[in-house]
Amino acid sequence: MRSARISWPVAFTLIALLVAATIVIIFLRIESWPARTAHQGTVELERIGKDLRAAFIDIAHLQPRITVNNRVYMEQTRPVSELVVLSRGIEVEHELLHTWVGSSKRVKLHGTFNAKAGFDLRQNLSIDIRPDEIIVQLPHAQILGIEEGQLDVLAFENGLWNRISGEDVQGELSVLPQLAREKAIESGLPAQAEHALRQQLEQRIHTQQPLRLMFTNGKKTKSVQ
Repeated sequence: MRSARISWPVAFTLIALLVAATIVIIFLRIESWPARTAHQGTVELERIGKDLRAAFIDIAHLQPRITVNNRVYMEQTRPVSELVVLSRGIEVEHELLHTWVGSSKRVKLHGTFNAKAGFDLRQNLSIDIRPDEIIVQLPHAQILGIEEGQLDVLAFENGLWNRISGEDVQGELSVLPQLAREKAIESGLPAQAEHALRQQLEQRIHTQQPLRLMFTNGKKTKSVQ
């Protein structure tokens, strides 16, 4: 009985120590919860940064400048001048008809060109990863090149004294690529290149945050979500 009376105070003391230790552990967990949550959030954002880096290396063969919560995570490396996203065949025709003193000459050409649309990456390219959104900033898409394919002469008619000169032919040949460029722009090929880039990024990056592409052109900025 005397031994039992002695053990009860010891038992109460142990119970009190256990309760106190439990309270301390709970308090420390609650106190460190914001820091642990922030760390887990940063780790997730950095994972997204690595995925975006891999996507741009795959698509454009370069690593863009990436910031996570306004902190530089990766600097841009291996600068590449251009990123071609889309290409399309363009057909154009142009005719020269000139009459002088009743004598007419006529040249009509048909050309097939390959128009390439994409981005000039010598301008600003950056990625900002935030908890609520991912912002990719890059220049507007444009026609990067017009490659000549096939050239057909549909008409080549000399006048009796109004003859076709080499300058006439060279002038007509120089007009065709310009017409092909204008036709590619009018068909909306640059805008389609911007949409295609967004689709390629979305196929490679799966995140809860919305992906927002901001296209800049001088002082103008266009945002696409």
